[in-house]
Amino acid sequence: MLKGLGNLGDMAKMMKTAQEMQGKMAQMQDEMHIISVTGQSGAGLVKATATAKGELTALDIDPSIFSSDDKEVLEDLILAAIKDAQQKASERAQEEMSKLTEGLGLPPGMNLPF
Repeated sequence: MLKGLGNLGDMAKMMKTAQEMQGKMAQMQDEMHIISVTGQSGAGLVKATATAKGELTALDIDPSIFSSDDKEVLEDLILAAIKDAQQKASERAQEEMSKLTEGLGLPPGMNLPF
């Protein structure tokens, strides 16, 4: 009866898969605000914590490094810890996206929007 419609069944299956993917991506977007990573600098003297979305949530500075003479060093360590946390957040987000897309047959490294 549906012989003349070609791959209509495949199209319906593809649409269903796309809808499931959309739901999973929305769920993952929500989870990115919950996943936490910590970057550090100065052998752990300065630690920055961020969500997988890259939002800075905490900063921990070891009191042993406080000295008025080391103000510039402390500022550099803080920036380095924040950059480390942001890099780890980006890597974690990419890992989560890879988990989601590995079963879809997409080319490796294909970036989806977010």
